[in-house]
Amino acid sequence: MTAIRANSILPARREDIELQTADGLTLVGELALPADRDPVATLICLHPLPTHGGMMDSHVYRKAAWRLPALAGFAVLRFNSRGTSSVRGTSEGAFDNAVGERFDVAAAIEYAEFHELPNRWLVGWSFGTDLALKYGCDPAISGAILLSPPLRYSKPEDLAVWADAGRPVTALVPEHDDYLRPAEAKERFAAIPHAEVVGVPGAKHLWVGDAETVLDEIVRRVAPQVPVPLPKDWDGPMEYGDASAYADRTVAAFADKPR
Repeated sequence: MTAIRANSILPARREDIELQTADGLTLVGELALPADRDPVATLICLHPLPTHGGMMDSHVYRKAAWRLPALAGFAVLRFNSRGTSSVRGTSEGAFDNAVGERFDVAAAIEYAEFHELPNRWLVGWSFGTDLALKYGCDPAISGAILLSPPLRYSKPEDLAVWADAGRPVTALVPEHDDYLRPAEAKERFAAIPHAEVVGVPGAKHLWVGDAETVLDEIVRRVAPQVPVPLPKDWDGPMEYGDASAYADRTVAAFADKPR
């Protein structure tokens, strides 16, 4: 058995993909699938604010793609929203303050639906939570998990859509978040009566040091049949990512900026 470290890459079928938006843009991304079986669930990852370092390689999503296909049987779809760059490349277009991004969310959902990826959940982080709340309540989506939701772009009418739909919504809120802490989050998310607000002790907005907790909580809700906590060791082939190539701009450039 080998310990799973921050840069451990477990076996999966990984494919570079492109998403085509209804307004004519090509977005770059990656789909990671279990190596030897069909997926039991699908995560569509919506990343933090790209103007302050957010991208498809932001560390929680990178670890999800590197671990969850093997440990939980998940498909993990990551992509760069319009105008966003990462090691994978740069998506066409320009950041549009959560307006044009509606087409990006729709393109990702359409891709997952067309490729018959099962049990599709949105996982938004910071800015990505606003995109999920504004544009993600789609019949093709089973539910949403929101990491560090600032509720900056989301309007009461967006929350009302989720309230009416009844689809599961879980907000993981860091105890020491810079923007919305657990007590206030419970008040704000009361607009969605069935929403689950989970305060995470000791955590901060960027989840540095707490990615494993986030992954466990995601798996617990998306696929309750999968045992958690997830294993900390792996008995099988393992590769390692290049820490310099995957430098996390979200932490470096995003730490004290508005989300």
